[in-house]
Amino acid sequence: MLKNIGSNWTLSALQILIFMVLSPFVVNTLGTEANGIWVVLVSLTNYLGLLILGVPMASVRHIAEHVANADTGRMNRVISTCLGMYLAMGLGALIVGSGLLWLFEHSYLASASWSHLDAATRAEAPLAFAIIVAQICCGFAFRLPYGIFDAHQDFVTKNLVIAGGLVLRLVLILWWLSVQASLVYLASAIFTVMTVEFLAALCVLRRRHPAVRFALAGFDRKLLRPILSFSIFAMVLNVGAKLAFQSDALVIGWFLAPADATFFDIGNKIFDPLTTLVLGIGMVVMPLATTLRVKQREGELGEIFLKWSKVAWSMILPVALFLLVLGPEFLRGWFGDAYDPLSGKVLQVLMGSFLLFLPVRGVALPILMGIDQPARPALALLAMGALNLVLSLALVRPLGLVGVALGTAIPNAFFAATVLVLACRALNIPVTNYLRHVVGRSLIGLVPPLFLVLACKHLWGVEHIYATLASGLAMTILYAAIWLLFVYRDDPHVDLMARLRRRAGGHK
Repeated sequence: MLKNIGSNWTLSALQILIFMVLSPFVVNTLGTEANGIWVVLVSLTNYLGLLILGVPMASVRHIAEHVANADTGRMNRVISTCLGMYLAMGLGALIVGSGLLWLFEHSYLASASWSHLDAATRAEAPLAFAIIVAQICCGFAFRLPYGIFDAHQDFVTKNLVIAGGLVLRLVLILWWLSVQASLVYLASAIFTVMTVEFLAALCVLRRRHPAVRFALAGFDRKLLRPILSFSIFAMVLNVGAKLAFQSDALVIGWFLAPADATFFDIGNKIFDPLTTLVLGIGMVVMPLATTLRVKQREGELGEIFLKWSKVAWSMILPVALFLLVLGPEFLRGWFGDAYDPLSGKVLQVLMGSFLLFLPVRGVALPILMGIDQPARPALALLAMGALNLVLSLALVRPLGLVGVALGTAIPNAFFAATVLVLACRALNIPVTNYLRHVVGRSLIGLVPPLFLVLACKHLWGVEHIYATLASGLAMTILYAAIWLLFVYRDDPHVDLMARLRRRAGGHK
């Protein structure tokens, strides 16, 4: 398990590195207005992903179940059935996407707050929209090989393929936008990368798992009901996630100018790689939970839950501390002229809630899905998304971007508390035991790094990006030492000092 999660984290590190390079490049190359259009465009088209009905999560669960039972025939029938469903859903998404294109042209592009855009930008925005719609429609079927890798717990291979795609994305976007700062070029680069990545994944899948049949020949209509019965809850999760994390840009684009969507996006950008980081745990935990349930070893899930929840919390905590104190300075150094002080305020409002949300999203939720208890967490995420939309609409006029950020932060905290209680009940772990194990010592260990980063800001100054990063590095070193010597000392699941002593003794 550690090997698989480690490979996910390595991939996440690469994603973060590329993200750190591409984000300011795209914003500064396109400009805040064009980038704001891109943010709204992506947010609107991402709702097409709802038409996949949660089948990816359901496919991993069903394929993993048959892999665990070594039933190749049933596994291939599930794969064929999912492929057929993906193709049908992709066609449906193409039809709906055409309607969304009309909506985009006749609402956002025609609005008074967008009236100042030049003719060239107005002309290319619909074409870029159409390319992204095509990319999403094809992406339904193109993502199936990754679900098969996950079901086989072959995460290292899958991550190598994705890493190749990330490098290609970096090269193409830097190259093509340098030639022409265009929304169409950006959309075309993303579509090209997805296609190449799918073909590579298919070739690797055939070599790694020759028993897999990636074809429609085994399509079984009898499997539609069991797949959809689980995927309906995964779909509810997707609806909640879209409302929670994609509606912000649409609300801003409707009431404010495109540049405001860019300023909010800059403050919100760091949470994409952070989410990917904790999902690196979740992608391993969910199929593992399914396997343990099939093999009637549910008793092991409690240890996995506590162990990896503490790991997820420990990973997010130093990032949260750094961004809550030095977030505005970090964004200013990262994005340069494109930075607006509002972005820093958005970042700080969101960070506190994501500190609570991410460990639960990365561990508790996947375990509940893996042990076939998806209903309540799915409804909780749906309620979170709906509340996010309502609060954002209510607060955008009086408070602007900060109001939209509050509309996201408040539901995040409620969702985290709800799903944490559900997971603890499902695994027969008192919430107080969870808090004592995961959070307890860390609150004490956090005090010295907090004082250090505050001293860096108020005593020594962090006006330059290098001073900001140096402060973060010093804080991280101190944090790591405290976690090694104190927070994880005598931990029943991960005693880092004991492991180091054993290794040192083994080399003598």
